[in-house]
This record gives sequence, structure tokens and C-alpha cells, in this order.
Amino acid sequence: MLAGPILRRLEPDHLVLWLVGSAPLSLTLLLEPTGGPPRRVDLDTACCRVLPIGRHACLHLIDVNLSDPLPQDTVIHYDLIVALDDGDEAGIAQWAPHLLHEGATRPSLVLRSRTDDILFGSCRKPHHPSRDGLARADGLLGEHIGRADARPALLMLCGDQVYADDVAGPMLAAIHALIHRLGLYGECLDGAVVTDSEALYAHPAGYYRREDLLPAFKSNEALRERFFGGVEKPIFTTANAHNHLVTLAEVMAMYLLVWSPVPWTLLPEPQMPALDAEHTHRWLREARALQGFRGDLPRAARLLAHVQTLMIFDDHDITDDWNLSAKWEATAYGHPFSRRIVGNALVAYMLCQGWGNRPDVFGAVLDDMEALAAAPDAHGRLDPVAQDALIGRLLSFGQWDYVLRTQPTVIVLDTRTRRWRSRRLPSRPSGLMDWESLTDLQHELLDETAAVIVSPTPMFGVKLIEVVQRLCTFAGQALTVDAENWMAHRGAASVMLNIFRHSRTPGNYVILSGDVHYSFAYDVQVRDRDRTPHIWQITSSGIKNEFPRRLLDWLDRLNRWLYAPRSPLNWLTQRRDLAITPRLPDRRQRGERVWNGAGIGQVWLDAQGRPARIVQHNADGRPSTQFLAPGHGASLAAAVEQPDTGA
Repeated sequence: MLAGPILRRLEPDHLVLWLVGSAPLSLTLLLEPTGGPPRRVDLDTACCRVLPIGRHACLHLIDVNLSDPLPQDTVIHYDLIVALDDGDEAGIAQWAPHLLHEGATRPSLVLRSRTDDILFGSCRKPHHPSRDGLARADGLLGEHIGRADARPALLMLCGDQVYADDVAGPMLAAIHALIHRLGLYGECLDGAVVTDSEALYAHPAGYYRREDLLPAFKSNEALRERFFGGVEKPIFTTANAHNHLVTLAEVMAMYLLVWSPVPWTLLPEPQMPALDAEHTHRWLREARALQGFRGDLPRAARLLAHVQTLMIFDDHDITDDWNLSAKWEATAYGHPFSRRIVGNALVAYMLCQGWGNRPDVFGAVLDDMEALAAAPDAHGRLDPVAQDALIGRLLSFGQWDYVLRTQPTVIVLDTRTRRWRSRRLPSRPSGLMDWESLTDLQHELLDETAAVIVSPTPMFGVKLIEVVQRLCTFAGQALTVDAENWMAHRGAASVMLNIFRHSRTPGNYVILSGDVHYSFAYDVQVRDRDRTPHIWQITSSGIKNEFPRRLLDWLDRLNRWLYAPRSPLNWLTQRRDLAITPRLPDRRQRGERVWNGAGIGQVWLDAQGRPARIVQHNADGRPSTQFLAPGHGASLAAAVEQPDTGA
């Protein structure tokens, strides 16, 4: 067993699990609710789809419908029993003991009757020097592992679960070693200076200089910058894309290495290729950070085996600034090599993330993937025509978003592929959702009393940063500052605010977001003549990433100075109809409104779907940070500012 099981979408009569084995496995699912009889479910081809991705790697997509529903709010122990060749059987305790908590013989799950306790976060970069927030969440779970009422209803991963565009040199070496070890399928490459994946892996420019492998004519300069070198980004990100993943095998290997400690045990220590002094220093720095990541990985895997985990993409799951503008799309998808790069990451996302959110809509796509994987050529390469056809289907796929009809309803937005594009100025950032998808969102919200909306990018962020992004956009430098926010596109922002005002949409909204590499919480009121919807924007980022500390301190401070409640600058924003009050972190030292530190967020909701408590659990072991409601505690009254007219 190479990776998993990961608990995906869970309902009393429907269980979805994901795992990867080195061969097709004959599996039986054992379920044993506390105080109830055990039951065994044979996972035949009707409920377990096996897709080979190499000679020694097979995805197992488990989708089980139960005629007798499981109890809610009860600890349910489960096991996946493998039938061995000698007629014996082995359970998780034998083939993945790292997934068990101390004293346990099986992992467990809980089906909560209310979605009122949610862990969430985004941005997990393996070679960032911070600790892993998923490991921190595993420690929190372990404290209450036997108490169904104290276990979270779900873990929501809000984007950038992998960084396909920002890969450490030692990680890339491990990826290539794992591709060789498992025989992951290769591919032909059109439009590059290498003809296939094997030539790519062996090329001298394969580490830290992959931009050299793109076609070297002038019309592709923008494309080369966008995918590999990137433009200079001195303010908001330090990401470098010189090790950008290219092939489907590379992205699939990355998923295995970031979700499971097992593949690492199959590999020797990554060997450094011949590098210059600068890149040698970088390799050694990244190798140290990856050692820490690997140390935390068993606990991260254990968390994913115990908590329902749902996911949605953001840009780094595919490539930085993915679909930022209409011009970006025309450039990227107009060349076969860049189209393949984006498409391979999207295929891997579908297999490793998207399917588990909403299995019922991926049947035809999986049929295409199964046909593609079933017929590699004599060199173990995928058929390029079929591969490009699958990519074409996914680039036009419109069902990445999904809804959980729980209490309250959870709506997860696709803010990447159904964008409101500017036809007049194609270089301007697109709206994060187009008119049709916003109309669909309104339909999902009708007659609900409360809703949790997952938007990878915050709907309401730090004003100063959004203004800087707006100014850079006017100067033609949208790519320089990742100018992607809800308020950057007037049409999309206006429609979203009108949805909040609609008489039949909820009175209470909780918006969960990530993306920005810092954490904050805002209480938002939409001013309207007839009703006043209440919105809570809660952002947790990153799980294993942080914003440059001194820069964020200055941006936070300037934001407080320039956008005080009576500042005329507020009228330059698109939030003049909003009253926004920041919740202040209880561990602030200099009046911070935002919290900078890797970790995992958690929110508890009351019966009306309003946040009762908002916490950021720090990955480095410091006590958790709580975001305090306005006026909380007499000793803090002086520090809490008046409502901001457009924070």
C-alpha cells in the first residue's frame, strides 16, 4: 500500500475513500460502530474502481453505497482488509501501522449530524521551513479520538494542496526516483526541445533551469516567463518555478510523496546533481526543510485517515496565476506544451482530489482515463492523442464545485475555471466567477437559513493589498502581484453583493478561505434597506507556508493607518455598502489584525450557523491563537476598533 486510505466524502449511506497500491488489490471494508455489530462489505468492481498509473502503482477509487445507513455522532471503527496471495488477510494495522493512534487496532471515523466543527486551511508547501499544520491537527484529534462529540465534522482543504509550480530540487529528485521505482507511465511531448518524458528527466537543465527546455523563439517569451521563470514578484510571493512539474507521472508522484510516508521508504536519499554554487546552497537548504516535512508526514497521513477530507483547487495545484486573465488563457492554451503542462496537473487533481468530492460526475472522465492507462506503448508511454483528448475534456469541465446538504449547507466554489473574462481588455484580471456560476450559487442558497461558503480566495481581504493589486493592474502588471481578488472585477463583486442582499438567501454566511499565507477573521454586515445579512470572512493560510514577516507587519500597519473608519480612501473601494469589523488575534503584540504563522484553522458554529469560536492552531507548538469577537473582554476593549467601512 503506497498511500491512503484517505477519507473523502462521507454520509451515513455513502462512503468514499481513496488509496494507492502497488498492484490491484482485493479489498474488504470492515465497519464497526461503537456498541453495534460489525459489517463487512466486499469492494468489488461495482464499488472499487482500479486505475493503473504505472507498472507498480494503481489508484483504488472506493465509492460504497450502504443499504443500511451508519449511525451518526458515533465513533465507527473501520478497516480495509487485503486478501493476500497465500489466502491470508492483512488489515491496516499490518500494512499501515503509522495510521493508528496509540492503543488502537483500527482507525475510526465519525459521521457528524451537524457541520458545526470544521478544520480548514490551505497552502501546504513541503519545503517551507515551517512545521506542518496537518500534523498539528492530528495532535488535536488525538486528544479527543474516543469522543464523537469532540471530533470535527470535516477537514476542508481550501487550495494549494500541492505546489506543482514550486518544487524543491530534492523533492524533484525524489519524484524522479519514485517514477522509476514504480514504473509510472511516460509520455511524448510536443512543442518542447525534448521529445518525451525520459529526455526531460535526463536533460542537464532538468533541475532549476527547466525554462531552458521551452521553445526559444520570441513569441514564447511570455509563455516561458509564465510557466518557468515567472515574473519578478518582490512584494507578495517569493515562489520560483524553475522546477515546475511537467509530466503526469511527475504530478502523480508528487501527490504520493506529500500524502504518505510509505513512498519515501522505497527510495534512497535524493542525490544532488551537478549544480553551481548558488543552486547547491539552495538544494541543501531545501533538503533540510524536507527532512522536517518527512518527520511530520506520518501524522498528517493519520489525520487524513480519520477525518472526512474535502478539497478544492487554487492556482498552485496547477500553476501560478492559473487562468488569471483571458490573455493568460489564450497564451497558455494556445501552445501544445504549455497546454499539456496545465492539463497534466488538472488530470492529477481530478484523480487525487476532485473525484473524491463529487464522484458521481466523473464517470465519463474516468472511462477516458482508464482507456488511456490501459494501452501504454512498448516504452511505457501514454498515447499522446488520447492524453490530449482527456485534457481537452477537463479544460472544459464545469463541475468542479460541489454542495454538501448538511446543517448548515456547505457550498464549495470553483473560482478558477468558470471566470468572468474581460473581452474588451483581455489582459485585465478575470472575475473569479462568471455570471452563470454566480447564478448557480444563488440558486443553491435559496431558502437556506445559513450557509458555509468555501472560496479559496477571500471575498473580503486586506484593503491595502487589494488596492496595490488594482494599481498594478492599471499599470499592466497584474501578473506581478497576483492580482486576484473578488473586488478586482466590478461585475463579479456587484453580483456577489446582490446575492447576499437577496430576500430568499441566508441571513448568516460563513466564508472559509486560504490563499494569502496569513490568517484573519472579519465580521461583515451588508447595508441594505430591507435586511442586514451577516457575513463572517474567516481565512486560514498557510498549512505549511507563511508570508514574509516584516513585509506583512508593514502592510498590516499601513492598512490600519490609511483605511481608518473616517478615511476618504474607503470610497475608492467597492465596499462602501459594507461595515467590516476585524476580529483581533488574542496573541497579537502590536495591534495586528492578521496572524502570520503556519497552522490549521478551526471554527465552531452555533445553531444559527454563526461562529461561536474561531481559532488558528499554530504548527510550531505555540498555544493556539483565538480571533476575538468585537468587545470581547473588558481588558481588551480599548484595543478593539470601531467598525471599518471597508476593511
